[in-house]
Amino acid sequence: MALIRPFAALRPKPEYVQDVIAPPYDVLNTEEARLRADGRPWSFLHISKPEIDLPPDTDPHCDAVYAKGVDNLQKMLNANILEQDTQDYYYLYGLTMGDHQQIGLVAVANVEDYDSNRIRKHELTRPEKEDDRVRQIDALNAQTGPVFLSYKHDPVIDTLIQTITAQTPTVNLTADDGIKHRLWIVKDPAHISSISSTFDAMECLYIADGHHRSAAASRVAKKRPTTSNAAYFLSVIFPDNQMQILDYNRVVRDLNGLTPDDFLAKIAQNFEISPQNTPVKPQDRGEFGMYFNKQWYQLLLNKKTTDDPVASLDVSLLTNYLLDPILGITNPRRDTRIDFVGGIRGLTELEKRVNSGEMAVAFSLYPISMPALMAVADAGEQMPPKTTWFEPKLADGLVSHLL
Repeated sequence: MALIRPFAALRPKPEYVQDVIAPPYDVLNTEEARLRADGRPWSFLHISKPEIDLPPDTDPHCDAVYAKGVDNLQKMLNANILEQDTQDYYYLYGLTMGDHQQIGLVAVANVEDYDSNRIRKHELTRPEKEDDRVRQIDALNAQTGPVFLSYKHDPVIDTLIQTITAQTPTVNLTADDGIKHRLWIVKDPAHISSISSTFDAMECLYIADGHHRSAAASRVAKKRPTTSNAAYFLSVIFPDNQMQILDYNRVVRDLNGLTPDDFLAKIAQNFEISPQNTPVKPQDRGEFGMYFNKQWYQLLLNKKTTDDPVASLDVSLLTNYLLDPILGITNPRRDTRIDFVGGIRGLTELEKRVNSGEMAVAFSLYPISMPALMAVADAGEQMPPKTTWFEPKLADGLVSHLL
């Protein structure tokens, strides 16, 4: 089967797009989603986080929540808020955040290629999060959260995208967070054929974000071997040279029993430490910022790094030379003394967490690059937890895939 294929998307009718689209289900907690959807009966949050329509003490993973999602989807279909295209198309999805713009292809990707690692992974998944997505897909009989994929940019696809996006988009709006969303429908059979053949000739695709959604799609496909639509999963695929990865920073609750002086002395064994008068946003690999006792420091690693694609990552270097041996954070995935702060929140969020007394120390990191991500995936390895923070985020509700 083909690596990707066109599909008949379930989309909001043009006059309702602004009312429907919502942030991804996993970037808001229940209370944030409840506030965001207040007074917005057609917000997709009623489908992606339906616990907001049930009593506040409702378990978000109980049967009633998935059933409520089905009810809310049916309500939007009955009201003609959402409608399915009558033919299979590709779609182009443009995202603009400030000066950054990226345009991706909306398609469905082959589950078999995910299973065989032609669609490559770089993260471990958690069973409970997979289970949630499986139950959500099964209940809705639809994939509503697209997987964020990437490919090595290709001149044929670049030219096609330029040609198609010269036309007026079907959707052109700015969401309440300032992100601009545009959607073009690719209806020309020649364009559809060229896209399909060009992607099918590619060696692989890479998962940027959506490991649990893709893993869940694979599980659902195995449960539905005779359902052709379940053999593919909803994706938006961006060229690697347009991806924007922000820093993913760390805060730690205590100094592992060390005095401030002892803490700094131990760091000095592996890093050059320089106090700074302004927040430290690292400008290169091997440089870290540290906020501690209301003081910013620049940390420069003075150890020789490795060529290993995982061990050479800044998140690994920070763990191996500081978090583990000095602060006792041996397993960042499970240790409750460490927390992670996406770069979209800025360095002031690190200061806030430390100044409040909630955390003792914060570390700012240089963002990982797409080539580094691809090297990890190509090696069949996994990144440490909370390594990548992609912006801008895909909206939920703009396109869905019915099974």
